[in-house]
Amino acid sequence: MQTQQENGQLKRTMKTRHLIMLSLGGVIGTGLFFNTGYIISTTGAAGTLLAYLIGALVVWLVMQCLGELSVAMPETGAFHVYAARYLGPATGYTVAWLYWLTWTVALGSSFTAAGFCMQYWFPQVPVWAWCVVFCVVIFGLNVISTRFFAEGEFWFSLVKVITIIAFIILGGAAVFGFIPMQDGSPAPGLSNITAEGWFPHGGLPILMTMVAVNFAFSGTELIGIAAGETENPHKVIPVAIRTTIARLIIFFIGTVFVLAALIPMQQAGVEKSPFVLVFEKVGIPYAADIFNFVILTAILSAANSGLYASGRMLWSLSNEKTLPRCFARVNKNGVPLTALSVSMLGGVLALFSSVVAPDTVFVALSAISGFAVVAVWISICASHFVFRRRHLQSGLPLSALQYRAPWYPLVPVLGFILCVVACVGLWFDPSQRIALYCGIPFVALCYGAYYLTRNMTSQEPEHVAE
Repeated sequence: MQTQQENGQLKRTMKTRHLIMLSLGGVIGTGLFFNTGYIISTTGAAGTLLAYLIGALVVWLVMQCLGELSVAMPETGAFHVYAARYLGPATGYTVAWLYWLTWTVALGSSFTAAGFCMQYWFPQVPVWAWCVVFCVVIFGLNVISTRFFAEGEFWFSLVKVITIIAFIILGGAAVFGFIPMQDGSPAPGLSNITAEGWFPHGGLPILMTMVAVNFAFSGTELIGIAAGETENPHKVIPVAIRTTIARLIIFFIGTVFVLAALIPMQQAGVEKSPFVLVFEKVGIPYAADIFNFVILTAILSAANSGLYASGRMLWSLSNEKTLPRCFARVNKNGVPLTALSVSMLGGVLALFSSVVAPDTVFVALSAISGFAVVAVWISICASHFVFRRRHLQSGLPLSALQYRAPWYPLVPVLGFILCVVACVGLWFDPSQRIALYCGIPFVALCYGAYYLTRNMTSQEPEHVAE
């Protein structure tokens, strides 16, 4: 009888609360804490709210597609497996590498940012020392067991969720005068939202910032990646999707409303996180220390999710026989140690590039990372469209699907179109255009690499565990 190490199977140990917090943890991070200020300064308050509402719609569309696919076929690696099956193996291979790079770059930038957070309290300790400490901590959380990783992510995410709820409540109270402003000024009400007009720079900035908004929402798709390691996926995944999307809409729209109401458009997105500006205006005691701790938690949570996601992508590529079999080997706890180790090495290289070549190599990697998230969402919508069409063509009833996306084919088609429009919007923003310059050649490189290497991997003898 084969051992688990030989057949390379991952264990189903995640519960509903782990899956929900894994997804929330992947989303509530630097995108929300920092990018929101840039979006407010670019599009205005009303434009930012509209951009995030459109982003929430896109997330809902994509997650409906992913939900149907994940319940029907709960696979680790999820969407790249679906893309390979329904859009072609080369597309699946490309999607996997795009997503791997997304989280690997996030690892590098997360460790650097975490080091800067710790310098706030320990200025005499160099950033690189903290990077080493956090590398060991995050690697340890992932290596011990999937359940241990999920438990760590649950508590990381819980801190962020509580903070967001408190921020919405306290900030909302300050907006309407229930909590006095620090400088004694009257409550702003909705004056900052309407001060510059509904769309001070027109509608184009909303299109230009859609990738930034989508990137802020990225992480929800981790539900699909973790499907292969979840207990009772046909029951857990629909619950996780419904609760995650509902909470995200409340958290994001509520947070953006408070930020836009308290911060004038001209002050947003300049130097500080908009959250810090709000805490300063409201005058909460020890606000800087509290928020520094929350940012540190958010960063470590993103790194934790990132290593998990990138490691599972390499495992899945190997499991699909497009990478050497050694990447599919798991230890006695069901953890793909080789895949995790290589992903961590990629994160360290990204960290190194952020120090040595921040304006060239790291900027290019970050641009591909932002572009990659939307490209992955496009593949999810396209895979679902083909999956449902084939299901209907095979003569099987819709009742055979335990979770069904509503309003087919409108949901996958609209999701696909909105994601493509977001990519087109990058062209109109000179500061983000590099994402297309780097992302499109990277996609072409992945397709080329697949056709060059598929024969080598397919002819490689099966790996046998020692």
